[in-house]
Parts: sequence; C-alpha cells; structure tokens
Amino acid sequence: MAIFELEPMKHHVLICNGGTCMRHEGEEVTQAIRDEIRKQNAEAYIHTTRTRCNGRCHDAAVVIVYPQGDWYGQMTPDSGTQLVQKLVTGEKLEPHLFHECTGQSSSE
Repeated sequence: MAIFELEPMKHHVLICNGGTCMRHEGEEVTQAIRDEIRKQNAEAYIHTTRTRCNGRCHDAAVVIVYPQGDWYGQMTPDSGTQLVQKLVTGEKLEPHLFHECTGQSSSE
C-alpha cells in the first residue's frame, strides 16, 4: 500500500463504485479523474478513494469532495476531468453539484 504525505492534501475525492454508478460509467469517471490529477501534476494535494454505494443511485455516477462536502451527480468522464480542473483553480463544478454540506442540520 502506498504511503502519501497528508500535509499538502487539499481535496479528498470519493468516487462511488457501487453497482448503479458502475453501470453509469463509474469506472471511466474514476480513471478520468485520476488521469487529470496526474496531468495537472496535482497528486500531492488531490487524493482519490473508490467507495462502495453512497445511497444516491438516482444521481449516478456520484463523486463527493471533502473537506468541502460537495456532492456531484450524473458525472461522466468529461465532467470528471472538468471537476479536477475546477478543484485546481478553487472552483466548483456547478452543473453537477447537487448538495453542499454546510455543517448545520436542516432544522437549524
């Protein structure tokens, strides 16, 4: 298992590899994101993890970015590439963003 330095990491990208997301290009989205991270020379500060189902199958393929807590849906390989480009410039991929964690419950 690779060991990487946590200090420079700015983004942890969780890529759903559950069954429905995999049927909606989840593997291709995973590879596109990882390829663009390498292309942008961003391996030190953007880390990816494949996850099991995140329970948002109707939004497949799903990608979650922390520490922002941004949930992206209907991701494709092209939008995966765009997401990395946006992370590098400090922006969000608005067309695919369907939830932002604010740290407050909906009852507050």
